[in-house]
Amino acid sequence: MGIPFSIPCDPCVNKISQCLDEKVGYTHNLEKNLETLEKTMEDLMAKQEDLSRWLKREEDRGIQRLSEFNLWLTRVESKKKKVNDLLSDRDGELQKLCLCGFCSKNLISSYHYGKKVSLMIREVDELNIRDFDKIADQTYEAQERPHLQPIKRVENLKSEVYEVIDEQAQSSEVEERQLQPIIVGQEIMLEKAWKHLMKDEVGIMGMYGMGGVGKTTLLTQINNKFCIDICGFDFVIWVVVSNELHVERIQDKIAQKVGLFDKEWNKKDKNEKGLHLFNFLRKKRFVLLLDDIWKKVDLAEIGVPFPTTQNKCKVAFTTRSQVVCTSMKAKPIEVQCLAENEAFDLFQKKVGEVTLESEPEIPDLARIVAKKCCGLPLALNVIGETMSSKRTIQEWKHAIDVLNSYTAQYPGMEDEILPLLKYSYDDLKGEHIKSCLLYCALFPEDAKIYKETLIDYWMCEGIIDESEGIEKAEREGYDIIGRLVCQSLLMEEVDQNEKCVVSMHDVVREMALWIASDFIVRAGVGLSEIPKVKNWKVVRRMSLMNNQIDHLAGSPKCPVLTTLLLQEASFSKISSEFFKSMPKLAVLDLSGNEFLFQLPNEISNLISLQYLNLSRTAICCMPKNLQKLKKLIHLDLENTSQLKSIAGISNLHNLKVLKLSDSGFRWELHTVDELEALENLEILTTTIHHYSCQFLNSHRLMSCTQSLEIKNLESSGISLPATMDKLRYFRIDRCSIYAIKMGRICSFLSLSEVSIRDCKGLRELTFLMFAPNLRILDVVMTGELEDIINKEKACQVENSGILPFPKLSELRLVYLSKLKNIYWTPLPFPCLASISIRGCPNLKKLPLDSKSGKQSEKGLIIIYTQKKWLEGVEWEDQATKTRFLASCQQV
Repeated sequence: MGIPFSIPCDPCVNKISQCLDEKVGYTHNLEKNLETLEKTMEDLMAKQEDLSRWLKREEDRGIQRLSEFNLWLTRVESKKKKVNDLLSDRDGELQKLCLCGFCSKNLISSYHYGKKVSLMIREVDELNIRDFDKIADQTYEAQERPHLQPIKRVENLKSEVYEVIDEQAQSSEVEERQLQPIIVGQEIMLEKAWKHLMKDEVGIMGMYGMGGVGKTTLLTQINNKFCIDICGFDFVIWVVVSNELHVERIQDKIAQKVGLFDKEWNKKDKNEKGLHLFNFLRKKRFVLLLDDIWKKVDLAEIGVPFPTTQNKCKVAFTTRSQVVCTSMKAKPIEVQCLAENEAFDLFQKKVGEVTLESEPEIPDLARIVAKKCCGLPLALNVIGETMSSKRTIQEWKHAIDVLNSYTAQYPGMEDEILPLLKYSYDDLKGEHIKSCLLYCALFPEDAKIYKETLIDYWMCEGIIDESEGIEKAEREGYDIIGRLVCQSLLMEEVDQNEKCVVSMHDVVREMALWIASDFIVRAGVGLSEIPKVKNWKVVRRMSLMNNQIDHLAGSPKCPVLTTLLLQEASFSKISSEFFKSMPKLAVLDLSGNEFLFQLPNEISNLISLQYLNLSRTAICCMPKNLQKLKKLIHLDLENTSQLKSIAGISNLHNLKVLKLSDSGFRWELHTVDELEALENLEILTTTIHHYSCQFLNSHRLMSCTQSLEIKNLESSGISLPATMDKLRYFRIDRCSIYAIKMGRICSFLSLSEVSIRDCKGLRELTFLMFAPNLRILDVVMTGELEDIINKEKACQVENSGILPFPKLSELRLVYLSKLKNIYWTPLPFPCLASISIRGCPNLKKLPLDSKSGKQSEKGLIIIYTQKKWLEGVEWEDQATKTRFLASCQQV
């Protein structure tokens, strides 16, 4: 039997035991301690990041940073470096351990490493708890909240920090905006806009287009793309601006998004808010999306830093006005209506398969209805939804009848579509500009409206003041058209005859007719007689152009009628009573009625008439008592081949515009005298023949000539007056002319188009060097021509050092067998887009070098017919040949 015994455990022994356990723990618990250190450091770094954000927020509110806080941040960064150094040796030190960590291949090294890890855990814990509480306490004391107990202050700080962090996380998150369930045809536009916005060099992007075209939808899709990838931006901010620009409302919206909106914010005035926003946003990367801008938004006034390549911020906006894009220094991107197939695709989706399949004929009828919307998404959506419940052929045909005749009465048009477009009308500055827009609705749907014709109407209606000169009024007219185009209310283009035209979207036209309740417009609808009108007394403007009316009968009483457009209405007879009761009629257009041989003498009753257009009619004589039209300022007799005489025209004392080109009347000896008697004449267009060459000797008439055609004239030479600033179009056809003589100082500042055809004897066209605005030069079958600009003659003229053709865009040279030179040295030709050369075997060298021609993507194109000619061209140098040979096109 053994003897029991006990080992005394006095405090000394216990202390030694604890020390040994701790030292052994440095290696035995190393792996666990490393995990603890890593987690503790992660907590510290998270706290550092949260507090830094909170402090930044407080600094933005005006709170000054404490030096204690800077010291704490420095300590954290120091600990971070030391911890990283320890963790970098982690794998190597763990591999040294053996026997479950109770031993090591290098016991001393493992011991020291484990001790460092253990001590570092304590130091990080102190920063995490004790120092954090101290900084929190002092920060709250600095903010003058001493009434709270220290622990309470710390807890409040922690609570506020996380509240602020949550708020900032929420505010920096992109808010996804709701989109229409069906979007068609914007994929390419979205891709284009997104790529453009993301370019480093692009700070501001403006998307413009007419109301209802889908601008907001496009901007919304851009916003939602940031929901998927915020692309490194701190904030994506959406603000709806609308027609009335309220700077403070925009500032408040931005402040709410970036987390600056609080009780203190509301105490600030506009300037203080702007300064506060600027100081906050200048340190951030942001995208500001402004929807529905109607005028320039001053970013500086709001407090938004201007986007640059340095700050990498972006601003994108939508507007109906191209001018806004320019004023905001943004590259404009036009949002256009949908193409026909895309429009029909959207329309079908809105109507739905059930309705489309209810009758075999409905899909074809649906295409007709969709065309009436002219690709405008707003109209396609509204009308498509309306038609989704129409499942009989009769309902669809009725809809087509309404859209053809009384579009404003169609369901949804008056409530949803037209009022939206009217905002653009209401935004126009000046009642005269609004009147100009409404006037365009007198033309048929999809009509190409010549700008010159439109401006002539406006002048003679009194919408534009012509009292200070026709040319000045014309410039105002072009300015108004430009504004309407920029507002997306008119569309601008160039027709096949190189004439500048505008057109009106059908839905915008319907909006204009909806507003202009005193208009009667039945243009291009196939009428066979004058329409029945309930109350002629209220009709102010009437358009019956492009119809099949046989006879203008009756005697409508129209006391306020100012415009009557009857061109190309196909009538051959006008009742003697028709113009009896139109005392205020100012504009009367009868052009294009090719079977109209005679006007009633009662037309002289139109005592207020200022514009009379009889071009392209078959009239053979002027009406009697024409001199009674005392207010007439514009008379158009162009292309009246049956007209025998214009005798008595000198009695129209106020006439300012007289158009006679291709009129059939014979020039009498007194004709020039009669025209010279028109003291107020400013604009004249005419065609002269061999029997009317005395016209060329009248400097008075030549100085106001805008268009001059010379036909079948034989002369040793014609002399052009020293100044023909108004000449725009000049044509010589089937003549024998040996020279075009110039004065010492010549000026053809307005000349834009010259055509020389089938002329004998003419050897050069040196006078063209004094036409700086010439755009089109067409020279055909002029067999004696050797030079376009003759060097010897050009050098003899004063100011011969000028370079010709700075605005030339098109040059056509056809069957000029002796032509050798266009010009003797290379010319810049900055606007030249094409040279067409055919039957010019002696033209060996073109006045081009490698820098000549239009510097666009397409560049200058040389069109030729014979390969042999191209092979014989002598290029200025190899660089010129390399550039232009690739753009040569054989036809």
